[in-house]
Amino acid sequence: MHRALRHPSFVIGSALTLLLVAAAALSLVWTPWSPYEMNLAGKLQPPSAAHWLGTDPFGRDVASLLLVGARNSILVGVIAVGIGLGIGGALGLVASARRGWVEELIMRLADFTFAFPAILSAIMMTAVFGAGIVNSIIAIGIFNIPTFARVTRASANAIGSRDFILAAQACGKGPWRITIEHVLPNIASVLIVQATIQFAIAILAEAALSYLGLGTQPPQPSWGRMLSEAQTLLFQSPMLAVYPGVAIALAVLGLNLLGDGLRDLLDPRLTRKR
Repeated sequence: MHRALRHPSFVIGSALTLLLVAAAALSLVWTPWSPYEMNLAGKLQPPSAAHWLGTDPFGRDVASLLLVGARNSILVGVIAVGIGLGIGGALGLVASARRGWVEELIMRLADFTFAFPAILSAIMMTAVFGAGIVNSIIAIGIFNIPTFARVTRASANAIGSRDFILAAQACGKGPWRITIEHVLPNIASVLIVQATIQFAIAILAEAALSYLGLGTQPPQPSWGRMLSEAQTLLFQSPMLAVYPGVAIALAVLGLNLLGDGLRDLLDPRLTRKR
């Protein structure tokens, strides 16, 4: 903890990430106004005591929309990264443990999946199943699978040549037992760092999909859709685009800094260099 508090990237990243989580948690129990309540007579109001950040073109309170939008961003990020980590991590461990044609097959499937980025996958799924947050989560999760598979396989292969792995093999332990008992605990820090980075990418992808109308659908608030709705009012009310843009930037920056700090703190080689 002492080293962590002296690491600027970890401290700043943790503070911004905690701010994001706090905003999402607060929206579960309280918002200044209902984010679903429209008041066309009070649209495009400037910041005031009643509406801290003003109102949008539909008269909804911008501060309330930002709070609930944080909750949706975290929801998408957690589930999408969970899908990628669970499936991709398992495939990476299988590829490292089995080697041979199994490893080659999994890696080629990962290469094939890389040909379909999250936005393209969401467009295809939208054409078949319709737009919605569920399809966005699935598309982003599928995009994360090959990333975690490659990171897990590379990290596990690097661990496989260590002396303690050779000692475990000499004791008669099979590849699966070695993978679970020795390899997985030693690559957990790498997966944690990668998860924070993919979390930031998932938030950015969700905002992009919502901006295109493929992600979170009305009346559910979304930072990306707030940007989309504000683009026609840039000269009339430019702050409507600034607020969600700053929220997305701070969330992504915080998670990236947190990942960078965790990488330095969890990797003893980097700690020695610093």
